Amino acid sequence: MLSSSRFFYCLDRISAAPTLRDLETTLDEVRHIYAISHMVLHVIRSSGAAASNPLLMLTYPPEWVKQYLDRDYFSIDPVVRLGRRGFLPVEWSASKWDSGRAYGFFKEAMAFGIGRQGVTLPVRGPQGERSLFTVTSNHPDAYWRHFRMDSMRDLQFLAHHLHDRAMVLSGLRKTADFPQLSRRELQCLEMTASGLMAKQICARLSISVSAVQLYLASARRKLTVATTSEAVAKATALELI
Repeated sequence: MLSSSRFFYCLDRISAAPTLRDLETTLDEVRHIYAISHMVLHVIRSSGAAASNPLLMLTYPPEWVKQYLDRDYFSIDPVVRLGRRGFLPVEWSASKWDSGRAYGFFKEAMAFGIGRQGVTLPVRGPQGERSLFTVTSNHPDAYWRHFRMDSMRDLQFLAHHLHDRAMVLSGLRKTADFPQLSRRELQCLEMTASGLMAKQICARLSISVSAVQLYLASARRKLTVATTSEAVAKATALELI
């Protein structure tokens, strides 16, 4: 399957999932399509739930999941600890696992085939939502480096799409929680999604380039994303455009 084809296929599959169980099945399908070891969506905070870690969807072996939960590894997992406060992707090999507990934790995880490499992407949603989307691999290092360079953009879009779908299906987010974008913000996002540049958008809407940039910046802020590409992906996932 071509790179662009697999990406849009996965987006469609996530959007079509009618229940959380179906969404978790889709997550397993997506990881096979991308030929990696495991994928995880870990919702660590939501305005719709009083407890921490309200939702966990993953493809890890059940034995590892049971051990992780029974021993409350949330408190020592260095990826979770970094992801809770960070905004940038956490590359497992770039993090410091030299403490005794962290080293032992990763040694146990590898014994269950979790993956020698991994990257975790923090995802932010409206009203303080926060998730961690993790992809792991047991491929050789050279393959993993190429995969990251080739697929990181896909993974960022899929992370937001998966997060939004999971929040809705789980009931942790109500329709009223969706960000309210103005008509101009929606127009600018729709035209960007169609491939138009700011200069082309301003000509069609009879506004200045700076106005287009301000509308896109406002849309990014409301959608709690860092880039316009992520804003387009999230607005599409929420069926705003």
